[in-house]
This record gives sequence, structure tokens and C-alpha cells, in this order.
Amino acid sequence: MIKATQAGMTAALPNPGPARLVRERRVEGGLDASLELVRSKVLLTEAEYRKYGTGASTTPLMGSTGLYDYLLACDDDPHEPDLIFARLRWGGQFVYASADPRQVRSAAEAFVKRGFELAHQPSAVRSAWLGIPWLGRKTHFFVARRVRLTLPKEISERFTYSVGLVNDHTSTHDFIVLKEVPSVERVAARLRHKFPDAAGELIEKRARKFTEKIFPLFLTREAAMLKILERDLPRDYAGRVPRVIDLEQDGRGYVRRLWMNWLRAAPPGGRTLTQLEFARQAADLLNVIHEKVGIIHLDLRLDNFVITEQGVGFVDFGSAVRVGENIQGNPLLATIFDELMRTSQIQRMLEKMTLNGTVTSPILNDAYGKVDKAVDLFYMAVQINSPLSNPDFWGLVAFEPKSDEAQGLARVTQEVLKPSNPACPAIRTAQDLLHAVNRLAQALRRPAIADLAKGTSQPSAA
Repeated sequence: MIKATQAGMTAALPNPGPARLVRERRVEGGLDASLELVRSKVLLTEAEYRKYGTGASTTPLMGSTGLYDYLLACDDDPHEPDLIFARLRWGGQFVYASADPRQVRSAAEAFVKRGFELAHQPSAVRSAWLGIPWLGRKTHFFVARRVRLTLPKEISERFTYSVGLVNDHTSTHDFIVLKEVPSVERVAARLRHKFPDAAGELIEKRARKFTEKIFPLFLTREAAMLKILERDLPRDYAGRVPRVIDLEQDGRGYVRRLWMNWLRAAPPGGRTLTQLEFARQAADLLNVIHEKVGIIHLDLRLDNFVITEQGVGFVDFGSAVRVGENIQGNPLLATIFDELMRTSQIQRMLEKMTLNGTVTSPILNDAYGKVDKAVDLFYMAVQINSPLSNPDFWGLVAFEPKSDEAQGLARVTQEVLKPSNPACPAIRTAQDLLHAVNRLAQALRRPAIADLAKGTSQPSAA
């Protein structure tokens, strides 16, 4: 049985969705003797475990959702690397213990090949026998950290960079993020999977175009956007977007490798956010990025949201543009963005919802196929209604679909997508969305909320 611990877990842990977790005893007494020995002699000596791994112990069911900071297993418990990878948060650690040193070494080797780094090489601890430490039975173990963002050689629907955590030996950071242009072989494999009937020569040509032009161009743009954010984002928001630590350029000046600080998943202030707090912080940050910094993200899918000790943040600014930027002035950039505005997940959803009548706002209709702030507004309004669609937010955001705040936020979203007054939509900007969420919060604090729908649909004063 796999044991798991997760930061911020309490008796009031939010429902992670259709799946469920079976509660167990506290870690003390809830682990096998071998795991408790490793925990007491190794894990508890580390500040990281004391901060992220000492919550309640749970047993994740195979069909459940949600990610963990620590997973523990021993002997014949399931411990396949890909299974563990799928259940750990990025940067989370897996602890495996056994009386058989060969089994521990073999398992450790398997994990290293599948997106993990050994935080503790295969070692042994010994329990005392009759008070004599060196006469006790040995327990062999290793600890592996998930450092890859995606599994090695994993084929997904999205083209992606090679992204992982690396040790930072130049500062006080233990780990930082390395994002780099993938290899030609990796891109070619992805293209062959997507276009199995394409000629090998064509696949090779396209793979080289991606690795020599498209990926470096967008990584260079991301570095530039992060520099602008670092310069212009107000201090109170600075910890909620990545910061460039270093970069490596090729002879043309394109960025090939980008090092950034790691925005580790953690409950802000040590407590779970309410859905309303999640929505308010996200809308507030988007408003500041739009209006104070002058950047449009354009890819605010939920997996580009993060929740850290500093609050809700955004990552992956590779598709971002500056407000008023002349995209058409660069032929390559114009071609790429024209295609992006037709084929991206967000644009496809906006088109579908417009055609079926779910979206009637002229603000959003006019943004279809364009580089526009309203694209961010659209997807932000959709995302705040299903925060746990990102399994990383399990335990970080409380969500109850039938709660007053969930139903209130659904009405706010409805006002964004299908305004009660289409001729003059009440919510036209991220700032309007923030005001609507704040009005909802005020209404929920009042004893009577009969006027909730009316309160969320009034135009903002801004």
C-alpha cells in the first residue's frame, strides 16, 4: 500500500473531485516499521520534509485524483516509476524501503531512467535491538525526486520544451527550472506520432524548423517577457511569476536554454485557498499584468496557473505579447501567431462556444482569432469554475460545486460569456472581472444574498 503525505492537508481537506481518498491514521503509527524507521532517522532530519511532508497520512486509490509532495512505499507495494510520477507533484519525493538491498538498487535505477533524480542514494538504516543500535535489523531505502515536468519520451497533444528541475550551485536556491529547446530527434518523434503517413524527409525538415527557428524564437520571447515583468510588475506581485536567473544564446542571439526560479506548489500562508480567493487573486494578477505591465498572456490554461506561498501565479509566457506590439512587422512571427490564433486550445474553445451560443459577448466575439486582452479574460472566466481540473491544486484550493461561492462564480462567468446586456457588457476587462468577484465576496458576507445575481452583473465603476 502506498502511503502519501501532502502539504496543507487537514480534516477539512477539499473534495478532489469524482475520486476520493481513504483517510488513515497520522503518520506516527500509520506506516510500516521499515518506513517509520526511514522517516524518523532520515526524513525528519530534513527541513524540506518537515515543511512539506508532515501532514496527515493518506492512501491514494488508483482511480483517485490529486498530486502529493511525498509518496512512501515498501517491499511489494506498487512502486512502478511511471505510476509514482503521475501521483507526485513536480519536485515531490518518493521513498521506497525494503529489507532486500538488491530490490532497492534495482528500483532506484529504474526511477533514474524515468524522470527522477536520487535525493538519497540506496542506503541503509538500522533499528536498535535491546537498546543496542548495531544489532538491529537493516532497512534499505532510497529517495527519488521527480525533476522532469513530463515523462521522458512521453507523447502529448502539445509540442513542449524540455523542462526540468536542476540543482542551483550559484545561489541559495536548492532547485531552479531549466527550460530548453528539445532535440531534433524528440521533435521528429512527436511529428511522426501526429503525422504517421508523412515522409521521413518532410518530418526531418519540419523538426529542424521547430528546433532551429520556432522553439528558440518563443523561448527568446519568453525571456524578454519575464525581464519586462521583473522590471515593471509591482513588488507585491513579483513572486507570482517566474524570474530569469540565467540564459544561454546561440550565435544568432536566440535563447536555447533558460534558467528560472521554481514556483513550488504550496498553500499560501499555510492554508488552503477558497475558490473565491483563487478567483480573486487570479483576476487581480491578470489585471496588473494587463494594465500595469502591458502584457497579454494568451495561454492561460489551468496548467499555466500555479499556487505558491506567494499566492496564485502564472507561468509559461512564451506565447505572450506586449500590448500594442507590431506582430506583423516580423514575417516569421506573424505567420506563427496567425496559425496560433486559429489552432490553439483556447481559440478552438472560443470558436465552439461562439457557434453554439454559449458565448454572446461582443467583447469576446471580436477577440476571436486575434491577439487581444479579451482572450485572457475569456479563459480566466472559464477556469475559475473548475480549479481542481488541475490536479496540482488538490489540497491547495477548496472546491464544492454546490456551494454559494461556486454558484456565485458561475454567475460571474455567465456574465462574462453571455452578458445580460449584450449591447453594454458589464465585464469587459480583467479589472471588471476582479470587481465582480469582489462584489460577490461582499454579497456572500451579508446575511441575505438574494440580490447576488444583480450585484455581480452591474458594470464596474472603473
